[in-house]
Amino acid sequence: VKWNEIQSIYSESLFITSIKDSKRLYGKISSPKAGYLTIKPTGEEEVSYPIEDVLYIKTVDRGFLGRINAGIDLGFTFTRARNQRQFTTRSHIDYISQYWSFSAAFNKLTTTQDEVEKIERGDGNLTAIYIPRNRWLALARIEYLYNNQQRIDLRVNTLLGLGQDFIRSNSLYWRVFGGLAFNNEDFAGEVNNLQSTELFLASELNIFDMGDFSILTNIFVYPSLTEKNRLRTDFRMDLQYDLPLDFYIKSGLTLNYDNRSIQLTRTTDYIIQTTLGWSW
Repeated sequence: VKWNEIQSIYSESLFITSIKDSKRLYGKISSPKAGYLTIKPTGEEEVSYPIEDVLYIKTVDRGFLGRINAGIDLGFTFTRARNQRQFTTRSHIDYISQYWSFSAAFNKLTTTQDEVEKIERGDGNLTAIYIPRNRWLALARIEYLYNNQQRIDLRVNTLLGLGQDFIRSNSLYWRVFGGLAFNNEDFAGEVNNLQSTELFLASELNIFDMGDFSILTNIFVYPSLTEKNRLRTDFRMDLQYDLPLDFYIKSGLTLNYDNRSIQLTRTTDYIIQTTLGWSW
């Protein structure tokens, strides 16, 4: 169904509806006038908007499972030379309510081959975003990383901040966050563990209406407040192509930069993954 060609819509369900002027409304929807969407928020007077001004609608009264969107991607490579095997996985789960969105992600890469040290890398996050009816957003996020190539046994970063959607349309959004981060790092070997406080600036661009293609990219920049001249950057980009039956192919780039890495010869680490996935 092409949204801009809809003339009318009716439902007895409750919906979260996002409008171009940055309002988010919760209530029943109908179209008493062709080309317009009328929303009756709970306990408030109904309001009408042109259908082309409606950016997003999602039903929220189908119970817990009806508010969840999730996907898992898997990839495997086997090479006869040196018996090399590589396994990669990327996964996510999202939940939305009237004023909150919650998401979790988990990514892992394992490579083994004869006479070479095993490579293990994983990262993930838990993210909560408070979405009031105005333009401002509140962010709480916990993320982790382990990477034996950078001698990081475990890095746990806790973020608190505020943000805004600067661009929102029927096909994309661009949002920016800023705030404080509290970083805890455990390193391999004789290196002392580290705790630090950082500022963070984050930007996310999501283009979701390109036919069967979609692009999601975000970057987090962390200038340290407690370690002189330290700067870290985490960047991610996913390109997805939708297949029938909720399957898809995804190519993703994940990059981590630390100008004061304990392994000075490897300040930058990245992985490129191409996987087959399924969502529900």
